[in-house]
Amino acid sequence: MKIERKNHTVYPIIVPVNNSLKSINFYLYQSGNNLTLIDAGLHNEECWNALLETLKRNEFSIQDITQIYLTHHHIDHVGLVDRIVRNHPVPVYAHPHSIPRLKRDRDFMERRVAFFETLYREADCGEAGENQIRYLQNALQKNEKKAMQSDIHPFDPAQIDLEIMEVPGHAPDQVSFFHEETGWLFGGDLLIQHISSNALAEPDFEGRRQRPLLQHMDSMEAADSLQPTTVYSGHGEVIYDASSLVQKRIQEIEEKADKLALLICEGLTTAAGLAKSYYEKRYDSQFPLVMSEILGHLDYLEAKERIGKEKMNGVWHYHDKKA
Repeated sequence: MKIERKNHTVYPIIVPVNNSLKSINFYLYQSGNNLTLIDAGLHNEECWNALLETLKRNEFSIQDITQIYLTHHHIDHVGLVDRIVRNHPVPVYAHPHSIPRLKRDRDFMERRVAFFETLYREADCGEAGENQIRYLQNALQKNEKKAMQSDIHPFDPAQIDLEIMEVPGHAPDQVSFFHEETGWLFGGDLLIQHISSNALAEPDFEGRRQRPLLQHMDSMEAADSLQPTTVYSGHGEVIYDASSLVQKRIQEIEEKADKLALLICEGLTTAAGLAKSYYEKRYDSQFPLVMSEILGHLDYLEAKERIGKEKMNGVWHYHDKKA
């Protein structure tokens, strides 16, 4: 499959997966003499073969790729980079905040663990938080050799005819690429048709707390303001009505925030207490995702001045401002 418009062409690479994501998507984008790979799937044979088959079907080879652009650092978007570059040295571009994550910079990764240790302690996560910190500490050693070997360069707008947009929220380094003439938006995980994209708790480079759900909402609205004709998503189907999907996602956030506000009125005051009540069994099985969701919606309620908080014995307690 290929999509052509106004002398520009997109070759989607869609790799089905047996989980809620439905597929791993990455894209070849042809403009003039440039053939840019946008994202690079997972590091597995399925993604590698899908890339080779797409290239061959359209009379290209690996050697025709002129550059790689990454929307963010997550493993399902960068997996083939080193394998491609070993076969064909091409420049790899990403947001500057991607670089310490992809290179697994030791100082940054240690700050990241310290960030989560404080975050979970102040949320009163107890044993679940302690278990997650042990997992992250072990991963520092275990995954050290998984650092990306290829050189990574900050984006150079002169190298491509796409507008590079910072769209943090799902990841602090996430960007999207917009082509105004065609209305194409390569969105990364900003918008996914069939599921909401998680706004994940992550520190900035200095280890400071961000408000990812609020960032994610701003990013979705910024993308919507471009009025894209097509959003090439990192997972699932191509999106043709971004505006309706953005409004749906914002409404879902508001509805979940209302439910959490009610639980606070009923006497649940800590982030962990709210997480256990709202997500029940998922609190243990999907702990990092659950805590990101709860903390993000608490940030939203605070920003709307519907709740306040105070720290007691090192733990943040939330209260209804109207009470």
